[in-house]
Amino acid sequence: MSTPPNIHALPIVDAHCHVWDLTLGKHPWLAPSALHPHRYGDYSAAKANFLPTDYRAAAAPWVITAAVHMEAEWTPDDPLGEARWISELSKHTGFPAAMTAQVWFEKADSADLIAQQAAFPLVRSVRQKPKAFAKASDWAPDHRLDGSMNSPNFRNGYAALAEYGLHFELQTPFWHLPDAAALAKDFPNTLIVINHAGVPGGFDRATLDAWRVALAQAAAEPNVCIKVGGLGMHGGALPRDARREIVLTCIELFGAERAMFASNMPIDGLFFNFPDLIAEAFETTAQLPEQARRSFFAGTAAKVYGLDLP
Repeated sequence: MSTPPNIHALPIVDAHCHVWDLTLGKHPWLAPSALHPHRYGDYSAAKANFLPTDYRAAAAPWVITAAVHMEAEWTPDDPLGEARWISELSKHTGFPAAMTAQVWFEKADSADLIAQQAAFPLVRSVRQKPKAFAKASDWAPDHRLDGSMNSPNFRNGYAALAEYGLHFELQTPFWHLPDAAALAKDFPNTLIVINHAGVPGGFDRATLDAWRVALAQAAAEPNVCIKVGGLGMHGGALPRDARREIVLTCIELFGAERAMFASNMPIDGLFFNFPDLIAEAFETTAQLPEQARRSFFAGTAAKVYGLDLP
């Protein structure tokens, strides 16, 4: 895909990326011999250092105005270590501009951990991947799967977020998005940020139709927004037509004021060239009004993550 002639036409905030230094030994899933279950399948090619210089080089010739680091499953026996490391990294490199920290709502000390994470100036949100059913047919509206968004132990920990003004970053299969809608309704003072476009995970017509219905339920709640990226499935990228439909559906349902561009680099670098990924997003949104594109590529993320853009 060719890059548009004016790569500075719009500012870009990357609402979802990762950086890591594997020499620290703090990411068990990225250890040389590890191969944990992953929605993309074999992620071995991502087992390499990815630091701010690597990110910027991968994006070139595009210039990313600001980026948000998503917690990268730092070893849980050092729950504050990632926030400390990212804070130092940002101090020395100016990258990232904000971050999401990790938390485990079911733990008895989760409120204390939330308070400690919130004390880091870069931390704007936390992520825990709720327990989920393996397939859509197992889900039911009244389920109480332990560790899911419907379970009391999850919700008890989640309740502390509002006190510290932190958002919740949600990665879950699309069939659990009605759970997210209920969570948003029950905790109206906490913003939910859906990751990876609600994880459609497939591209057949039945899957995309079901994904849209579930996503619309979440979009109906005003305290839910979405990051549009991570458009892969087990074994590779979703087809181009499916990616286009997903991007435009997210913007249609949420509005550009609640939708954000997200690269998911370096994980999506398994099957996307970073400049081509950006160029594709520009091409897909080319027919939108300019203000909508400015919101999608930068404004919404700046608002959600409290960024002062030049």
